[in-house]
Amino acid sequence: MTATPVVAEVRYHWRLLRAGAFRLDAGSMFGLVPRVVWSKSVPQDERGRITVQQNCLLLESESGEKRLVLIEVGIGNKLDPKSRDIFALEARSILDALHEVNCSPGDVGAITVSHLHFDHAGGLTRVPENGETPDWKGPGSAGESPVKRTFPNARVYSQARELSDALANRSVMTRTYFKDHLEPVREQMALVDSARPFVTGYTPDRNEMPALPVELRLTPVVPGINVFLVPGHTWGQQATMFKDTKGRTVVFTPDVMPTAAHLGAAYSLSYDVEPYTSMISRHWFLSEAADRNWLLVLDHEPGNPVRRVRRNAQGWFDLIEDQP
Repeated sequence: MTATPVVAEVRYHWRLLRAGAFRLDAGSMFGLVPRVVWSKSVPQDERGRITVQQNCLLLESESGEKRLVLIEVGIGNKLDPKSRDIFALEARSILDALHEVNCSPGDVGAITVSHLHFDHAGGLTRVPENGETPDWKGPGSAGESPVKRTFPNARVYSQARELSDALANRSVMTRTYFKDHLEPVREQMALVDSARPFVTGYTPDRNEMPALPVELRLTPVVPGINVFLVPGHTWGQQATMFKDTKGRTVVFTPDVMPTAAHLGAAYSLSYDVEPYTSMISRHWFLSEAADRNWLLVLDHEPGNPVRRVRRNAQGWFDLIEDQP
């Protein structure tokens, strides 16, 4: 009898990259939750905005593979002055963050994006430098402007449903899926179709858990890195999971819980395509994180985004700060 070969588990060194702070409308970020509730702990500016961050992760395999993996790319550097003012966008991007850790965009071989809204995937393309030939020109986040692909050697992993919705602009927002960060990278995209937490058309109860365990809903994208669906904010939103060199299961958490202030059951965003689904997803996601001791990295948390989840006596969850 032939023995089954044992495949070594791929683990990753990782570091948190900050691609720039920006601000979003506070009321929209907290949806139906009254201002008197959330404003006690979340400061807002004179224009009613809260500060959030573009958190990204840079991964290098323990085996020293040449190509690096990037989780999330942020807004990028293409927004026009009016948009930069609306969002109080810090004058930096994923390019600055990579430069600070001596990494070239050409070194990145794979990218996962939680979804294709401009603040998560806009950095897939960039403004050309003087003398560079554009890869694409057309309508986008800054009008009819030319762009370059930021990561020429990378495969970009997205849910197939997410790309379909992005290209058709199926969103409650009119300006979030821009052609200038979608069309130029179409040939770089590797589309996956992860199992849904619940069967399409079925409406789960508020605290219902998915029938399939999370292990059966994982989709491998590169060795040691998996994605899984966390719908609600968009239908094709995904989380990214990997094991780090300390043996921890790290899960990059998308807009199901963008900041630590969004821990509550009802804290869905006005931007969500399905707020009820977001609430359901947040419950099972936090339950899994608590029971499996996941190390979460929150995509928009402006403070320390690295958190553990613990059940509390009130029947819900607490977030405990941890270290990268």
